[in-house]
Amino acid sequence: MKVEPARDHETATVLALVKALLAELGGEGQEFAGIDRDKLQGDIAKNLGSGRFLALLARDDSGTAIGVLTLSESFALYAGGEYGVIDEMYVRPQFRGQGVGRALVDEAAAIARDRGWFRLDVTGPENECDERAVRFYERLGFEFTGRKLRRLV
Repeated sequence: MKVEPARDHETATVLALVKALLAELGGEGQEFAGIDRDKLQGDIAKNLGSGRFLALLARDDSGTAIGVLTLSESFALYAGGEYGVIDEMYVRPQFRGQGVGRALVDEAAAIARDRGWFRLDVTGPENECDERAVRFYERLGFEFTGRKLRRLV
């Protein structure tokens, strides 16, 4: 297994893995409602080249994508400047428990260090997977700091 950044021509793969994540969480319809998927694929490709967003793909030995982690750059004074946000992470069910998620997070942390960030944030899902996700991230050194709120504009 190896983890590497997605390339511009792999936007459909990134989108398919994120769609599988949202379907598993029960939110695919809600999260993608009203979104033009073709535009979204174009936006993914554009942002992959921006340096402010990247998608990491975990691949099995045959080169098939088995997991994804998306990472964005953010900025906040309370965080001491620039830091990373793990936006989505998904590992295909048949590959869970084999270190794929850890490898994705470890690569995100290496990228964060290379960019001079000293912090990665992640928000866990709010469903029955929540505790499992929180425990996973805690095992990797994340600390629970509170809840996240959202307002659509």
